[in-house]
Amino acid sequence: MDSSLTRRGQMCWYQKPGIGLDAINDALLLEACIYRLLRFYCREQPYYLNLMELFLQSSYQTELGQTLDLITAPQGNVDLSRFTEKRYKSIVKYKTAFYSFYLPVAAAMYMAGIDGEKEHASAREVLLEMGEFFQVQDDYLDLFGDPSVTGKIGTDIQDNKCSWLVVQCLQRASPEQRRVLQENYGRKEAEKVARVKALYEELQLPAAFREYEEASYGRLMGLIERRASPLPPAIFLGLAHRIYKRKK
Repeated sequence: MDSSLTRRGQMCWYQKPGIGLDAINDALLLEACIYRLLRFYCREQPYYLNLMELFLQSSYQTELGQTLDLITAPQGNVDLSRFTEKRYKSIVKYKTAFYSFYLPVAAAMYMAGIDGEKEHASAREVLLEMGEFFQVQDDYLDLFGDPSVTGKIGTDIQDNKCSWLVVQCLQRASPEQRRVLQENYGRKEAEKVARVKALYEELQLPAAFREYEEASYGRLMGLIERRASPLPPAIFLGLAHRIYKRKK
């Protein structure tokens, strides 16, 4: 959808010779297989309906997030006024946090017989915060990470993405710096991408990210302490430690 070239160290599927737009149907087949697997392995279990509803809801939420991401930043139509912190938080909550963090923990909770809304609400609060933290890291690594480590070539600038970096840039930029951003953001040319990166560095966004990472991690630790129960805090701490200061 966003013309990415690589994911997890490999060429994107649609880029493979002979695939192209067939990748859309392949994605639908993979999604359909989720429900066939759930039916095959879990149909006789008491948590089957909860799992089905969880996966359906997570798919819907993720598709909403992806739609919001795409309509906020259509390629070839740069509108910096759309890149607000409120819009960014909505995108990452739905596009990333629900399926990446809440879904696997919620599935395990249902399978362990924990199906109360209060318990799930507490877990969701922690895990959505963790998902936002993860996506901010991802946005930073898209530009400042090492592709040989991250496994993908970052294209957020070229793709006119509503990323954490551009939102922070707009909050800090002078009128002249905003003009530079307007002239170069969402463009494919290497020199224009380099100008945006130089602007980010001029505004000290790498340092701002490191400050954000520490503050966000601290907030997350406090949230886990307050909201983990009745689950063991180690479940949340294990996830948090895996993503803290990650490089890929």
